[in-house]
Amino acid sequence: MERKNTKRVPSFRKLLRTSQIKLDNKLKNKQYKQKSAAKKYRKEQKKLREAVRDAISRKPFPLEECKKKQVGKSGKWEEKEEEVALPLDMMDEDDLQLMEDLAQKASFLTRDLSSNEPVHIKKRKHESVIEKYEKVPRRLQTEPEKELIHLLPIKDKSGIIPQAVEKPVLNVAHDEEEDAEEMEEAEDTNEEPLPILTPEEMAAQRRQKLQERKMHIAALASAILSEPDNNMKKLKELRAMLMEQDPNVAVIVRKLVMVSLMEIFKDIVPSYKIRPLTEAEKATKVKKETQKLREFEEGLVSQYKFYLENLEQTIKDWKQRKLKKSNVISLKAYKGLAEVAVKCLCELLVALPHFNFHNNIIVLIVPLMNDPSKMISELCVEAVKKLFKQDKLGYASLGVVKVISGLVRGRNYDVRPEVLKVFLHLRIKEVELQKDSEDIAPKKKFMTYKEKRKNLSRMQRKWRKAEEKLERELLEAEASESKEKKLKLHTETLNIVFVTYFRILKKAQKSPLLPAVLEGLAKFAHLINVEFFDDLLIVLHSLIASGDLSYRESLHCILSAFHILSGQGDVLNIDPMKFYTHLYKTLFSLHAGGTNEDIGIVLQCLDVMFAKRRKQVSQQRALAFLKRLSILALHVLPNSSIGILATNRIFMQTFPRMDLLLDNESQGSGVYLPELEEPEHCNAQNTALWELHLLQRHYHPTVQKFASHLIAGAPTEGSGALPLDLSQRSAAELFETYCMKEMTFNPPVASVTPRRKVIADFLALFCNDELMFVQKAIIKSQLFPQGG
Repeated sequence: MERKNTKRVPSFRKLLRTSQIKLDNKLKNKQYKQKSAAKKYRKEQKKLREAVRDAISRKPFPLEECKKKQVGKSGKWEEKEEEVALPLDMMDEDDLQLMEDLAQKASFLTRDLSSNEPVHIKKRKHESVIEKYEKVPRRLQTEPEKELIHLLPIKDKSGIIPQAVEKPVLNVAHDEEEDAEEMEEAEDTNEEPLPILTPEEMAAQRRQKLQERKMHIAALASAILSEPDNNMKKLKELRAMLMEQDPNVAVIVRKLVMVSLMEIFKDIVPSYKIRPLTEAEKATKVKKETQKLREFEEGLVSQYKFYLENLEQTIKDWKQRKLKKSNVISLKAYKGLAEVAVKCLCELLVALPHFNFHNNIIVLIVPLMNDPSKMISELCVEAVKKLFKQDKLGYASLGVVKVISGLVRGRNYDVRPEVLKVFLHLRIKEVELQKDSEDIAPKKKFMTYKEKRKNLSRMQRKWRKAEEKLERELLEAEASESKEKKLKLHTETLNIVFVTYFRILKKAQKSPLLPAVLEGLAKFAHLINVEFFDDLLIVLHSLIASGDLSYRESLHCILSAFHILSGQGDVLNIDPMKFYTHLYKTLFSLHAGGTNEDIGIVLQCLDVMFAKRRKQVSQQRALAFLKRLSILALHVLPNSSIGILATNRIFMQTFPRMDLLLDNESQGSGVYLPELEEPEHCNAQNTALWELHLLQRHYHPTVQKFASHLIAGAPTEGSGALPLDLSQRSAAELFETYCMKEMTFNPPVASVTPRRKVIADFLALFCNDELMFVQKAIIKSQLFPQGG
């Protein structure tokens, strides 16, 4: 009978009271015992194997065999033996008997010379091999010795009582038999042929599997959102479903899990960045709540990292057209998975700019802005634009700008223009303007001790001290330090942007990135250092004079130049007459076709060139532009005509004596030369704005209102004044408001009833009687004399 294990296992509470040193000693003791037992067992097995090997390979050789072997020797050997052998008749009987006895016990003479056994072997080596094998002790198949686990002793009145527990020994042979039986059963089941399903049954089975996976994902997500602290294992389980192996539902399940995890992380991620704990912090004892929070944060960061790695690997597999060994998902399906992965990364880029691994997401997203796939490229560009618009401090914007600058330089300026156009959405202009106003405004000054002592009484000094203390606290609450950090970050960001722009202007002037560069310079030109103004204006004018630019690009050059001059460039003595001349001679390049969209940039240029620099503009130049813009308004779309007439209204209200063009009489010598390219010498004062009378008959009602308003002299009040909704808008706003991109007319046209339908209704109403048929025919003949 087998002996049962009757000793008790120690309780957890008793083990808990055991010190760490004792536990370490017990562990070492246990390991040493295990090693000794294993070593002893190996030695015994080795001895047994050697004994068996000797019994098989070696056999005892009796004396007769030796004699038989020597019989077949050569004749010479026999002759020598006969010569050497002594004659037996010469020996005594006693000596002969002694020799025979010795021959039976001989060792060297009777030894088999063919054996490899040493000559001077000990006597015990010559024992029979079978007897030697029989002397090996037999080991019966008994129970393996159970190892004891020594516990702490118990002390009572009688003395110290040692305590020990037997370690349970697993029945390895029984487990192996069970495993073998399971393998046989599995093979039997595999041999059974699978049932053949119809397409309808396969579709139903797939829907059922998909529904089960959806319910499982929903249950896990609900549990995680309800208690994130206690459900890190469920979060890990949900993330493991990204490796779904069922080919029927793998693609959909992986997409669902990606989106679910993205929404979960957006909800449970804290509003701060989690940093790794130091060794000193790990060794410090903390409260249970703090320890629980640390474990939650560590698990959250770990799972978030693994999730981002899975998304990155999905995108890489799609880019490299890499097919996995399992062949669960086809190459075509990888594109859909990659698109979902990119969407998730874009959402996390915008939603979690403060959390860990945000820079890693930026490094993944920015190169995809230049991806050949239009959908993925647009997703990434829109995500970066959103990030720029909502980034108030500037850390995330700085990271993105650095990566974009490195990408443009690394690709040798061979990137899509949309990559550089995202710079236009940086929130730097407003902050810089706010900073300028803060520098100009006087700072708050507090009274010194001597001033207080001289001008205030004791009670007033006491109150003033309390007030100043409160004011200082309020100033600290306004986070002036954060403003300085913000300004520093924005300055560094803008430096990187300008370095990228200037590199393209210097090395890649014929690149398709040039329009984006010129547009960016037009936006941020007022923030450039004054030292670069002269060189930049020379570069812009050389670009315009080269003739390699398109019309839109030349307009951006002009806009950039005047933005530079309207900001810090006011202190510079630079005459931009060449830019005025270029714009004046190219205005007639605009028309109602493809260049109609460029009129928005022209309106911005006119606003910067005339409205903001009215003191530097001569009357002759203003009259020439007013006349040419009125001509241009005749052959463009209605929204462009409205914008141009709004600009003419600003001309007439800003510059004096513009009403000269409303009179038919000439005001000086010479004749107006409309084909001359110099606005200062075209004698515009000797012409009239006859175009306004044509525009009064325009089909668009708003154009008619503006034309009548300008003919009246552009009054601000009275019968000829414009309504408030038109007079309070800028020219660029009116251009966008009345745009016809959507193929709609603004204002909407009222529906007109056809003339024939009105007449038919009249006849049916008043001429229904059959006796009035003749009158009906007469009326018809009068209304439609030609048979209509």
